[in-house]
Amino acid sequence: MSRDKPPAGALSVQKGVRQPPSINPDMINRLKKNRRKKFTADDYADGILRGDRTVLSQAITLIESSLPEHYELAQAVVERCLPASSRSVRVGITGVPGAGKSTFIDTFGTMLTRYYGRRLAVLAIDPSSQQSRGSIMGDKTRMEQLSVDPDAFIRPSPAAGTLGGVARKTRETIILCEAAGFDTILVETVGVGQSETAAHSMVDFFMVLMLAGAGDELQGIKRGIMEMADTIVITKADGNNIPRAEMARVEYKNALHLFPPSPSRWHPGVMTCSSLEKKGISEIWETIRDYVSVTKSNGWFWERRREQAVTRMHETIIDTLKNSFYSHPEVMTMLPELEKQLREGETTSYKPATILLDKYFSSNCR
Repeated sequence: MSRDKPPAGALSVQKGVRQPPSINPDMINRLKKNRRKKFTADDYADGILRGDRTVLSQAITLIESSLPEHYELAQAVVERCLPASSRSVRVGITGVPGAGKSTFIDTFGTMLTRYYGRRLAVLAIDPSSQQSRGSIMGDKTRMEQLSVDPDAFIRPSPAAGTLGGVARKTRETIILCEAAGFDTILVETVGVGQSETAAHSMVDFFMVLMLAGAGDELQGIKRGIMEMADTIVITKADGNNIPRAEMARVEYKNALHLFPPSPSRWHPGVMTCSSLEKKGISEIWETIRDYVSVTKSNGWFWERRREQAVTRMHETIIDTLKNSFYSHPEVMTMLPELEKQLREGETTSYKPATILLDKYFSSNCR
């Protein structure tokens, strides 16, 4: 029997139709054609000032980059956008876990764009894992209405272990969003803690969301946060929770009288709201508008903005020195061995720190 031909009646496979490629060739050509060019600072600034959200997102990514080669370009972009900033209301929002920050922002922000004609940027700072430095970045998925709102821009950013859960470059991101035409900036922080001072130092109005009916309310918030708050909002004031929310409102209102008056001459209040039933939401915006009117008339609004600019300068100095120190070649070479000695108990923390600092400053002062 010939080996070249199959036996009669045996199954034979016909040559099939050639399958198309798994990726559309037209799409490949389009991607190659539209491959992102290397933007200059002017390119970024021009796109941002035109309100191009793609360029804005790319510029924010540039600012958040920890690569040394991106730093100077990012700062140049911020400098070019600075003259077009400072024309928004910056609102910080923090609160205890479970208070419904993302749901509140979704309802509050939709009201601002739909009924007040505001253009809104939400900078949602997501908690980062202390082990992997990763973030779930789920805020955008929880803001269902705002995520499809043409007048809203949501930018989730990883906290990356920074002070108070505020991303390292949030201040610069605010400037870019203002230059892109957003007149209301909401900064959502990780949660209540002593380090929320960082968030307070970059906004005009600081709002603390609290949850009633979860135990002793006055123990659920620290004195420092109470003193920084421009208003306290009791959330989820609906259904059977309304009496508890009202009771919590009275308790917080009485507690606020124990603190010294604010230098802004603004008297913080306590409000209740329901994001589910959309009750008390418009009153919160009216309170923010009253605050802006009062503080602009007495000069506190702009004085605070100027102080924030000074704070930003000091933070930039610290950030630059830190990056320069840890990227120094000799420091990078010596650091692993000194860390090993510390872990094995062969030295104290002070000594290797002094050695590294001496090496850094001696090589930079030659």
